[in-house]
Amino acid sequence: MNFFPARFAASLRAWPLALAALVGLAAAHGFQAGDIVIDHPFATPSLQGVRNGAAYFAALENTGSTADRLLRASTPVAAQVELHTMAVDAHGVMRMREIEGIALAPKTKLQMRPGGPIHLMLIDLKVPLKAGSSFPMTLQFERAGTVEVRVAVEAAGPAPGAAPMHMH
Repeated sequence: MNFFPARFAASLRAWPLALAALVGLAAAHGFQAGDIVIDHPFATPSLQGVRNGAAYFAALENTGSTADRLLRASTPVAAQVELHTMAVDAHGVMRMREIEGIALAPKTKLQMRPGGPIHLMLIDLKVPLKAGSSFPMTLQFERAGTVEVRVAVEAAGPAPGAAPMHMH
């Protein structure tokens, strides 16, 4: 004897799919300024006793036909945000340096990840970054203007084949 109508049983089977879709939407978040799409801004949790941190974007994309540049960023959780490159020299020494902007050619997508060559350095954090929290960050682009994004703090290891994470 079946106590549940077939329609009710079918809706129960659909719940896991709906829940998975909602979790995916909650985990991914994106923002836009003109032709610039900022996909999933995130930062790594602070290390004990370390006053600097790093922020990244799953993708920074210029969907337009004109080049643009990320000029600067700021956040209330750090005294300063610097645009940084990181590279390992011929002697195996990791070197970071501040750059004046991050160029975005037309129709290109740039991924930023821990261990990758580009990141936003959060200098002199005012509060430790804790996994599960988030904070605002303002980005200034040369052509697209200003946009405020929400940066999720989440544990993230380097992608396979990436250089080891550097200590902030």
